[in-house]
Amino acid sequence: MAQDQSLDLIMINAQTNPPVCKIGDLGKYKYDLQKKQKDIDKRNRENRVEIKEVQLRPAIDTHDLGVKIKHIQEWISEGDKVKIVIKFRGREMANKQVGYSLIENILAQVPTAKLEGNSERAECLDLRLLNFSTSFGTQCRKLSIEN
Repeated sequence: MAQDQSLDLIMINAQTNPPVCKIGDLGKYKYDLQKKQKDIDKRNRENRVEIKEVQLRPAIDTHDLGVKIKHIQEWISEGDKVKIVIKFRGREMANKQVGYSLIENILAQVPTAKLEGNSERAECLDLRLLNFSTSFGTQCRKLSIEN
């Protein structure tokens, strides 16, 4: 019957009894499957959340901080997560409170931002605030150092 119409017999599901087949063009069927797979992959890429990173120093100028905050707000509005890294050098490590006050300042200027879980910690010479986003976690204002 398929040969009379110059079409192919395409097996859809061989697991059932009797097997499910249809009459159609095999090339078109394979093309449609590829197209469906590309659409699925595209939807998966759209739902992916990226982690953006902002690196700061404790002695940052107010205008530079404003530019960084503007970028943070843009990224959060796009649905991305933001990781803030405050890098200390030399004697700046003795006054880590400046880093915490800098994070508090950023949280005050970005009202839609929330911290994720236990995401604040100090590592080596960096004060890292991980997974800074709007869609996850709860508001957290207490910042402490883990050793």
